[in-house]
Amino acid sequence: MATETPDYYEVLQISPTAEPETVHKVYRLLAQRCHPDNKETGNEAQFRHLSAAYHVLSDPERRAKYDIRHAALKQARWRLVENGSHTANDFEAEQLVRLTVLEVLYTRRRTEPSLSGVSMWELESLIGRAREQLEFTVWYLSSKKLVTRSDGAELVITAEGVEFLEANYAINSQRRLTQGQKAS
Repeated sequence: MATETPDYYEVLQISPTAEPETVHKVYRLLAQRCHPDNKETGNEAQFRHLSAAYHVLSDPERRAKYDIRHAALKQARWRLVENGSHTANDFEAEQLVRLTVLEVLYTRRRTEPSLSGVSMWELESLIGRAREQLEFTVWYLSSKKLVTRSDGAELVITAEGVEFLEANYAINSQRRLTQGQKAS
């Protein structure tokens, strides 16, 4: 489920009940880390997302309006999960999602070694699954030590994850081909 506005609470890695002081402190810490002038960890795109989230969540009036949309979006996501219960135990689909998540993380690690992590909201938009649906996938991959979280709470593929993906890549490609033929 694609959304126009990312989850600003997820972007700032805070609870929706966070106090204004917490919003400010967390923003300062993350902005310092992601600022484009930071030679080691600067990330202009991530900095822009952080700034947009802070701009909304630090203003009481904007935050109140955002919270209404945020609550409605969460309810819509849960309805999607509940309505999709006929596919809730589709083991093949879940395996395909796991391999797809590993592919995304593998590609990020290979193409941008200094920025190898992917946030949950970025993963959600890349894969097209609601965060609530990805939580199980991430839990599983983390438990198997195929992915880990960076200091910035972003998902990063591990060496074990690379080996697993490479060993199962042909299976993943064949499943996609088969699913594409079924959709036609």
